[in-house]
Amino acid sequence: VQLVESGGGLVQPGGSLRLSCVASGFTFSDYAMSWHRQAPGKERELVALITSVGGVTNYKDSVKGRFAISRDDAKNTVYLQMSSLKPEDTAVYYCTRGFGYDHWGQGTQVTVSS
Repeated sequence: VQLVESGGGLVQPGGSLRLSCVASGFTFSDYAMSWHRQAPGKERELVALITSVGGVTNYKDSVKGRFAISRDDAKNTVYLQMSSLKPEDTAVYYCTRGFGYDHWGQGTQVTVSS
């Protein structure tokens, strides 16, 4: 199983970024996928999740209306579109597999700063 995130970077407050996570080594369409993040000195937290069947989504309250998770099963890829970014969104963002989060990517840094 391999999960490879990309798309992070430095962005000004109010800006947007789209993160991508390409999966391999398993049947992607069988699994829910999620994004977590970890800010310096803080615990990892679930940001968004999308189910395998029906693509039902769920979000952390503080990102509702600003972030959107989606998936393309043909490309084995899950996305996180982030808009109206705030400094408190600064963190390393991780892609994870399944409801048990049993595999993690290496993470991609998102820094929101002027």
